[in-house]
Amino acid sequence: MAAMSGIVNQDLILSQATHELMGTCLGWKPQRDLEIIASTPPGGGTDRAARSLLKAIEATHLLEVPAKVVNIPGDGGRKAWMHIASRSGDPHVLGINTPNNVTDVLTGLVQEEQIQSKPVAILYNEYIGFVCRSDSAIETGTSLLKRLTSEASKLTISLSTSLGNPNHIAVAKVIRQAGANVMDPKIRVFDSARDVVADVIAGQSDVGAITAASAVPEIEANLVRAIAVSSPDRLPGVFTSCPTWAEQKVDCVIGAWRGAAAPAGITTEQVQYWRRLFAAAVETEEWRTELDRCLWTAMYLDGTALDRHLDDERVEIKSMLGELGLLRAPQRENP
Repeated sequence: MAAMSGIVNQDLILSQATHELMGTCLGWKPQRDLEIIASTPPGGGTDRAARSLLKAIEATHLLEVPAKVVNIPGDGGRKAWMHIASRSGDPHVLGINTPNNVTDVLTGLVQEEQIQSKPVAILYNEYIGFVCRSDSAIETGTSLLKRLTSEASKLTISLSTSLGNPNHIAVAKVIRQAGANVMDPKIRVFDSARDVVADVIAGQSDVGAITAASAVPEIEANLVRAIAVSSPDRLPGVFTSCPTWAEQKVDCVIGAWRGAAAPAGITTEQVQYWRRLFAAAVETEEWRTELDRCLWTAMYLDGTALDRHLDDERVEIKSMLGELGLLRAPQRENP
């Protein structure tokens, strides 16, 4: 009887949420299938985010049209965002966005109008894990620092998904802490964190810097070893015994949020619809389970709080990229 009562109460809450959702959006609701675009292949960082978001949305029972995840990997995620930009005004397309959209513009990899979008919400934050092959002579973050100090140019570091993103900034902070030039190590860039882990296992890279959850299977299989994480505190699960960079006296606390954005040109009512739906989705048990499973940190932001965060972050990222020698002017094609 108690279990049945819980179900009834949940249905009542969802019914009330549905009424609020539709009432505040002046009647607009999706008219056809929703596409959630992931800029990485299946199993990659934004793919995990997209599938977790879809699972949570479905748990709310608020979306009345079918929804699916569409993977468009390539060019460090920019291929997906160019596709989304081409769908201007279409509220039936959402992409999993990251700080990469800002860093790609600031480092000159792409022009802002080529990947223009409308941020809707930040969903969570995740921190960066530094991993080596399990038989590597680099056993700790401290031993990596020593190698960087003495022979940085001989080291190869792989990361995803583009130069100048939070993963690269984290790497640059560690290199700089060792007193080396941030340009000295060879940097290999992959479209997916899964490819970074494979590169480390194959011995092509000495160190990989990726979202922490991306290396969990290989850590459990003892194929790679986590030597440091960029979180302020230790992460749970397989990272419990892995010290943070701060514990190893390195100034490297940095995360990479994941959010959802729509094509530019959608209406205020459409933005509000998606924000209401996301706010309901992140309150589901399914979403909380995904946060724990993927080692994510809750960080839901929308509205003015989101706008303020993105404005402040852009200023901070621009400053860090300039300090690290990664800031570049966009290269425009000749008319």
